[in-house]
Amino acid sequence: MPTENNKFYKEIVNSVKNKLKLLAILIDPDKIDLDKLPFLIEKIKQSPATHIFIGGSVVTNYIIDEIILELKNNLDLPIVLFPGDPSQISKHADAILFLNLISGRNPKYLIEHQVNSVSILKNTQLEIISTGYILIDGGKETAVQRISQTQPIKSDDINLIVDTATAGNWMGNQLIYLEAGSGAIFPVPIDVIKQVKSNITCPLIVGGGIKSAKQIEMAFTNGADIVVIGTAFENNAHFFDT
Repeated sequence: MPTENNKFYKEIVNSVKNKLKLLAILIDPDKIDLDKLPFLIEKIKQSPATHIFIGGSVVTNYIIDEIILELKNNLDLPIVLFPGDPSQISKHADAILFLNLISGRNPKYLIEHQVNSVSILKNTQLEIISTGYILIDGGKETAVQRISQTQPIKSDDINLIVDTATAGNWMGNQLIYLEAGSGAIFPVPIDVIKQVKSNITCPLIVGGGIKSAKQIEMAFTNGADIVVIGTAFENNAHFFDT
């Protein structure tokens, strides 16, 4: 059965209380060459990463277990599933972001995938962290938008974004995740991060379209508790060298 001690979530909450910022590197299994995984692991060791997120909108190569086991053998970081659907669940991870796409109205991503994952999760020891997932327009159609068949919220519609985040928080989500989408041209705007953070009481994750250390710092400064980078690190494993 899934673990009920909430160890990893409590660590996030404690970090927020202590004003410690967290950085997650997102690994998309479809973009990983197992032969190059040792090099990636070395670069992660040299980075300020505090967490590893693993998953994608669509994963077709079915090597998640192999990747996670290799990561766990070589890194002492929490490995958190960030699944696009139940097929991406691995018992070898530490926790799972139990996502519901609250910016969209596709029932498959609001409840259907979640229901279908229950029988799988009951056979794991994963810590389940409920997460309200909000897709924000990042300047291009992203895989999340295409696969979920939902529209992102326009980045200048701050009231709608804040109300959506607040509703997700009030509904009991333990985390709110603002996402511009993998490979987005623009990250989540600073004003959006600031306004959302001031209206919710749970930790805030921000990801998508972040391409520089300065953008990471700006997200942190304006209210992000966890920043997620994926594409930028995938394309440049030396991202943190400068």
